[in-house]
Amino acid sequence: MKSILFVCLGNICRSPAAEGVVRARLPGLVLDSAGTGGWHVGDPPYGPMQAAASMRGYDLSQLRARQFGPADFDAFDLIFAMDAANLRDIEAQRPAGNTTPVENFAALADAQEVPDPYYTRDFEGCLDLIEACADALSCRFDAQRQ
Repeated sequence: MKSILFVCLGNICRSPAAEGVVRARLPGLVLDSAGTGGWHVGDPPYGPMQAAASMRGYDLSQLRARQFGPADFDAFDLIFAMDAANLRDIEAQRPAGNTTPVENFAALADAQEVPDPYYTRDFEGCLDLIEACADALSCRFDAQRQ
């Protein structure tokens, strides 16, 4: 079974949304999300993100923010970062000898990053991109099964 971790800055917008969308599209995977920063540990996803996700049928209400740590490299088969800064922060914690792949989630949809709607206020655009990435990830898994 594949396990995937989605990582953004605070784990209240992009990464929980990615977890919720991918969970809906690829049931049966072990999924989680985390933030490189610890400001929101224990908090639910940001209200406007929950509302935007809910309008599309994704329930993020049970998710709670947590901070990414070195143990996550051993706990997951694949780690997705939402932007280049998150990717750098993740890689800075990589244990010596660990080979868990860390990828840019937005690259699945030929984008540079998943912009942070906490700052941009574009929750719909963020979800559009996350859904496109999730669809591409679904195609990747379908190709691997064949």
